[in-house]
Amino acid sequence: MGLAAIVVAASLAASPPAQYVLSHQQTDGGFAETGGTESPELTAWSVLGLRAAGAGTGGALTYLLAHEPELKTPTSIALVAMAKAALGREPDALLARLPARPRAVNEAIWDTLALRQAGRRVPRPIVNYLLRSQAATGGFGWARGVRPDSNDTAFAIQALRAAGIRGGPVSRALGFLRTFQRRDGGFELSHGRGSDAQSTAVAIQAFVSASVTPPQGAFRYLARLHRPDGSYRYSVRYAATPVWVTSQVMPALARKAFPLPLR
Repeated sequence: MGLAAIVVAASLAASPPAQYVLSHQQTDGGFAETGGTESPELTAWSVLGLRAAGAGTGGALTYLLAHEPELKTPTSIALVAMAKAALGREPDALLARLPARPRAVNEAIWDTLALRQAGRRVPRPIVNYLLRSQAATGGFGWARGVRPDSNDTAFAIQALRAAGIRGGPVSRALGFLRTFQRRDGGFELSHGRGSDAQSTAVAIQAFVSASVTPPQGAFRYLARLHRPDGSYRYSVRYAATPVWVTSQVMPALARKAFPLPLR
């Protein structure tokens, strides 16, 4: 069976959001936005979303393996390592390329998630770096000294829980995260920006990772953004990067946090 036939077969058995994402898989196995070009990062996000939804991923692993040399930043390396591990492939070569000590908060977050997705122990210096990066408000920014936002805080909660951290740090981060929920039920990236699908989805994942019931209003907000073609709008006003947005929404809809549980 050719790649196109495999993708069609997988799409027919998938949910509408998964069908939409799969319809954007290219002949080499990578994923691209409509009219765009594929990339390892978007392909990794697509893989994580599809795996969370229980859908097939076609030739995505072949594409990721072929494009590993292109990865330059620690966060991109960790993201693709996560996707490989979620597909059942050992990402040892990628993990070996990660810095021994993170240089930014988002590096510590994604290093932790990649290691745990691969079933590896997280070195204590990385955990300590993440814990010491929590602001007095309870939130996390992408780097130390940067104003905390909802997305980095939500991913940090997942990383902390993945590293086995409970109690105060997680509770304070959840309290900070709740301040970003708006009256429409959605979460915003920063105060005053307005709700968006990706911030709402990763917030849901954070609550799931902490074993706290996510706010039902968040799911109602996402439902408002669901389009007839199966994709999700970025927000009520904008419909940018629907493959990426939909890929990030799928784990939240499945109530699955990172690292994804492997079947």
